Amino acid sequence: MSEESPRIVDAAPADAEEREAERVLRPKSLRDFMGQTELKKKLGIFIEAAQKRGESLDHVLLHGPPGLGKTTLAHIVSEEMKTGCKTTSGPIIERPGDLAAILTNLAPGEVLFIDEIHRLSPAVEEILYPAMEDRKLDLMIGQGPGARSIRLALPAFTLVGATTRAGQLSSPLRDRFGIQLRLDYYRPDELQLIVARAAAILEAPLSDDGALEIASRCRGTPRVAERLLKRVRDYAEVRSGGVIDRETADQGLRLLDIDSRGLDHLDRRLLDALTGPYDGRPVGIETLAVVVGEEVGTLLEVYEPYLVQEGFVHRTSRGRVATELAYEHLGRRPKKA
Repeated sequence: MSEESPRIVDAAPADAEEREAERVLRPKSLRDFMGQTELKKKLGIFIEAAQKRGESLDHVLLHGPPGLGKTTLAHIVSEEMKTGCKTTSGPIIERPGDLAAILTNLAPGEVLFIDEIHRLSPAVEEILYPAMEDRKLDLMIGQGPGARSIRLALPAFTLVGATTRAGQLSSPLRDRFGIQLRLDYYRPDELQLIVARAAAILEAPLSDDGALEIASRCRGTPRVAERLLKRVRDYAEVRSGGVIDRETADQGLRLLDIDSRGLDHLDRRLLDALTGPYDGRPVGIETLAVVVGEEVGTLLEVYEPYLVQEGFVHRTSRGRVATELAYEHLGRRPKKA
């Protein structure tokens, strides 16, 4: 991968400091959670039903692109169910004993949130199956001929798993989630509300048109919207007395090299390659990776999803092709066949 600094439009959290900053802006209830209307409606019904029965909520799988609120919803489930929440991630749980230690320390009704759950090893998954289904934990004590298996009872708990790659979950694990919910990209009007709420918490003066300008250029992702808001706030404090209106937001985002469609210089570099040297011709992903100086995995996971979703790039059996929209956005004309 290239040595460039992290992209401000990357939906993944940059570091621990940013994760901590997100907690300040994180809504604590479904009522305060903006967007994802149908998902919230379903989840609200499931939570209320579980509360009326005096039971733990069924296990929940949240899947969708990064930065859309899966972690936030896991904590909201905990808040709404009035219980605690233990947080971990798939890569951290390396051995079955690591998961056993977490499960045996859960309080009754507690929420266990596992981020990147698709990265659990098969050996760890085997421990998780009976825990989710029967609230039992099977452990091996000792080694060799004297080894024996014991089964421990676990308290009722709710597992909330989050993944950006639901297709990589094994079928046995996926089937054990009684509630499976997908998060989709947000509309500009929903993101405008999210930006306005974040600005109020940060005590940053923000006009409605300023909020909409940021919302329309954050790639449908709340995490990116909040990140852009903070940087535009910095620009406003230095250049315009702290007030963020549409013009100030536009100037601040241009300083960050974020154009009107939310593309940064790295996105445009990829489109430059498709519309320049390979004008109109399909380009294999390996060739494209060499041209832009990135790894194939980075193109597939970071660049392409948004460019394909927004209609700038088409995937074909022969490779990637720039669309008419890409040419128009770059102010170019495709060669005529």
